[in-house]
Amino acid sequence: MAVPALTLKPNAKPRVMAGHPWVFANEVVELLSPEHDGQVVECRDRANRFIGSGIYNSRSQIIWRRLSRERIALDAAFLGAAIGRAIARRTTEGGRQRTEDGGRAEAVPQPRSSEPSSAVGGGRAPTIAEFNRGRGPASALPAINPAAGSGMPSLPDNCRLIWSESDDLPGLVVDKFGDTLVVQIQSLALEQRGALIGDLLAEALKPAEIIFRNDAPIRRLEGLPLEVHTRSGKPWAARWMKIDGFDYWLDLQAGQKTGFYLDQRAQHPLVAKHCAGKRVLDAFCNQGPFALHAARAGAAYVLGLDSAEDAIKAAKRNAERNGVQAEFAVANVFDWFNDAARGGDAPWDVIVLDPPPFAKSKSALEGALRGYKEINLRALQRLAPGGILATYTCSHHMQDAELRSVLAGAAADAKRKVRIVEFCHQPSDHPVLVTMPESEYLRGYIVQAE
Repeated sequence: MAVPALTLKPNAKPRVMAGHPWVFANEVVELLSPEHDGQVVECRDRANRFIGSGIYNSRSQIIWRRLSRERIALDAAFLGAAIGRAIARRTTEGGRQRTEDGGRAEAVPQPRSSEPSSAVGGGRAPTIAEFNRGRGPASALPAINPAAGSGMPSLPDNCRLIWSESDDLPGLVVDKFGDTLVVQIQSLALEQRGALIGDLLAEALKPAEIIFRNDAPIRRLEGLPLEVHTRSGKPWAARWMKIDGFDYWLDLQAGQKTGFYLDQRAQHPLVAKHCAGKRVLDAFCNQGPFALHAARAGAAYVLGLDSAEDAIKAAKRNAERNGVQAEFAVANVFDWFNDAARGGDAPWDVIVLDPPPFAKSKSALEGALRGYKEINLRALQRLAPGGILATYTCSHHMQDAELRSVLAGAAADAKRKVRIVEFCHQPSDHPVLVTMPESEYLRGYIVQAE
């Protein structure tokens, strides 16, 4: 049966022709009927040349998301192979798997197919409907990562396991916390195959539980409802979990996003090495990881600020549990910096600015740039001579050049000479596609101000 196809407009200049994996509704000659929503369809250029296979949703502005430059079927074999490659990227160094203790084990070759799959494990590939009804035989699941068959020993304890388009699975995000996986599905096609994805992850990694955090508001753009459930159907109770030597009280089923911001893990010790004997301010502290690392590194005084009461409550609980000295307070960081009553306070030796995304859309960027400049200016004005500012942005709409410009403007207004100490970026378990700027969202600088 012929696969439905979208055709790009003759005079349009869609980014997909330069390697971007998305096609927007205004870039095609004609939309397909809604009956194809969630299905794999082809995309062709104005000369009718094949561009790739992708998932379709007429209810979204992004009507097509590329899965492959080949003709494929979105079945258990394709999903299993993509999950397997994602796992291998998190475990492989120099062609060999990296174990949690730094040792090495043999890498597991991952299957790659360029044609629609008709068999898995030597037999017929079960249909999506069979898997979602629970009738897909376990023996039909593809062998994704045999090295992890007895659990997850070859993966880091905590990491991003799957990062959407960067791992060939548009709209799928999977974070690993110890023996628990937290899954976010943000595309219709993968939502329709949610039970199959759960089965494949369970077969590959044998987690104790898989939590589906399908409550991100962005799902509404795909016409999807908001809901949260576990694969077992049982509630996941909040508990202490260890991340980088610290215990955190995590509620993976009801906390923010997937429960903890794993993308900043490498930054915590990087900042902490500047904190011994220093006065440290952790602004927008969330659950307090920057503050906790600073305190354990020997900071003389640590203060964490956040506008969310539940975050401050968690940060205090985490500090007490880990036996470190840090204070935390509920505060609007902008108002706190602008409070004239603080004019006589001692300057800070280290300030961390890790705010939520100010630019959640392209139209909000101009205002966001003003906000980023304001907060960096106030921080530089409160920084002691020779002090360290660690400043970050987690908005993909704000590119590195814009962040540098904001920082330069703040330095000029503060009349401070500022030197870059570290260029900061999202970690390798959040891989970036060079043809997809949206896959790169976290960037920052650690600077020293004279």
